[in-house]
Amino acid sequence: MENIHHLIQENEKGSRLDVVIASIQEDWSRSQVQQWIKEGNVTVNGNPSKANYKSVPGDEIVIEIPEPEALDVEAEEMDLDIYYEDEDVLVVNKPKGMVVHPAPGHLNGTLVNGLMAHCKDLSGINGVLRPGIVHRIDKDTSGLLMVAKNDLAHEKLVQQLVDKSVTRKYQAVVHGLIPHEYGTIDAPIGRDQKDRQSMAVVNNGKNAVTHFRVLDRFKDFSHVECELETGRTHQIRVHMKYIGFPLAGDPKYGPRKTLELGGQALHAGILGFVHPRTNEYMEYQAPLPAYFEELLTDLRNNR
Repeated sequence: MENIHHLIQENEKGSRLDVVIASIQEDWSRSQVQQWIKEGNVTVNGNPSKANYKSVPGDEIVIEIPEPEALDVEAEEMDLDIYYEDEDVLVVNKPKGMVVHPAPGHLNGTLVNGLMAHCKDLSGINGVLRPGIVHRIDKDTSGLLMVAKNDLAHEKLVQQLVDKSVTRKYQAVVHGLIPHEYGTIDAPIGRDQKDRQSMAVVNNGKNAVTHFRVLDRFKDFSHVECELETGRTHQIRVHMKYIGFPLAGDPKYGPRKTLELGGQALHAGILGFVHPRTNEYMEYQAPLPAYFEELLTDLRNNR
């Protein structure tokens, strides 16, 4: 059983308890939170409360997260696009539209379900709902992920992420014409105080650094390569919006009028890391998905 503590802030004054809690972590659904409240897993200042309780600044919320049962996540046969696999690690190319790991209320059809059918040995460090998952990419972002097949591999791969030694290069299409060829965005990212479901550049956020270079320019858009130094939630999407060039097709961070792409034009095309057992550097490259290539062709034709 894991306990999460949350102190109600001034900007959350008057908000419903279930809304506040659902905004703490992006993979918590409101219906799941309401179930926790109903079952008595949530207290306000030490007392059970109701979902429609209006929050008061200074309220101490404690959420007891029930341990997920092993049976919660089922193996599902999927046609996975695997680039590399051995006894320790696996590199997979995730398609656009697929969620990486299950969350309460969303237990099927994720990459983890497919991985569990593909191989029985995945590290257990992240628990039942996220076996083997070392890092994530968003549902509508395509591209390469490394997966740990045992705890030793998991710890070593996570350490490389902490040390910022993993190569992670993405391609994106953004609104606007970026005037310079190269740039670095060094701006901290945390929860958006106005919208707890979104991330934003905020003063008390976590350190976040993105390097970019322009690959091509079109009439109203730029094609860029972004390299992550850190890996914050929605980092590239938040950083490119912050400098005035939001991602095309992004329903959360893009402009109101954007391209209909079924999500942001973002692809994790290059992934490189040191193998946790052999200490050899390995790098993989996944080509742009068809929709992304078609988008670039359309933009070139409409210069």
